[in-house]
This record gives sequence, C-alpha cells and structure tokens, in this order.
Amino acid sequence: MNRFHVHLNVSNLDDSIRFYSQLFASTPAVVKDDYAKWMLEDPRVNFAISTTGRSPGIDHLGIQVDSGGELAALGQRLDAAGSTVVPEPDATCCYARSDKMWTEDPQGTRWETFHTFGDAVTYYAADDACSMDGAACSPGAATTKAKTESTGDCCAPASGCC
Repeated sequence: MNRFHVHLNVSNLDDSIRFYSQLFASTPAVVKDDYAKWMLEDPRVNFAISTTGRSPGIDHLGIQVDSGGELAALGQRLDAAGSTVVPEPDATCCYARSDKMWTEDPQGTRWETFHTFGDAVTYYAADDACSMDGAACSPGAATTKAKTESTGDCCAPASGCC
C-alpha cells in the first residue's frame, strides 16, 4: 500500500518534534540532530521534518511505495502527466537508502516518489560533495537535470547525493 509523504523544513527541531508528537499522539520513528520522521498509520503518511537549510515550510511532497515494481508503475504515470521525471537510483538521503524519481507539478511543487530498501547512518551520501545549499534531499527535478546536462555540475540525481 502506498504511503503519502510530506517533508517540512523547520526552524527549531525540538519545538517541532514536541508539536507534531502531540498532534499525532505519537513519538517519531526516527530522530537525528537535524531530522525526525513519523511513520503514521492513521492517516497513512510518512511525515518528516528537518533543519537542513531551506526556509521553513513545505520542502516537498511525495508517495512512498513498497516495491521497485510499484515505483516503476508510478514513474510511468508521472511521465504520462507530462513533467520531466528525474530518476535517482540507490540514493542515500534522510538516513535511508532508496530508489527515487523526482518531478515538479505545474506550480513547481517538488514531488518525490520512492522505494526505501535500507537505512543509512548519514543524511546524505558519504561523498556529500553534493549537498547543494544544505537543503533536504530534494533537488528541483527539471532544473537539476538541466543544470547537470549543461554544466556537468554536481547533484544530478544519478549521482546518488541529493
């Protein structure tokens, strides 16, 4: 079963953990110095917060799937929707290892679709030369692809960094 994903940037992690723990009547499943995540069943959502560099507010939305096959099917739906889809295989991000696909909706909201298959001990990949501005693991899908193709700069989703 798919799980909706919301990632918020927050200005104070401790205050936000207290607030969302009360709101959800649940403690986070993961807590790090710069990150917390609740895996809720009611509503079924992967809700994450971090203090990794962007302005407070919604960082990105997403859908977490249970298998690589479901991710491939979701990727086909994203492609049919007409936006650029940027794959990010074997990514280390948010203390997890996942295969991902990124896109943007018509308003520019970033969408992450992903299948997580393991834990990681770091927020980003160990070779984190690509952490951009310290932001969450969510490059602007179309802009990141275009930047990499035109300049060869770091942080193409295929690099597994962001």
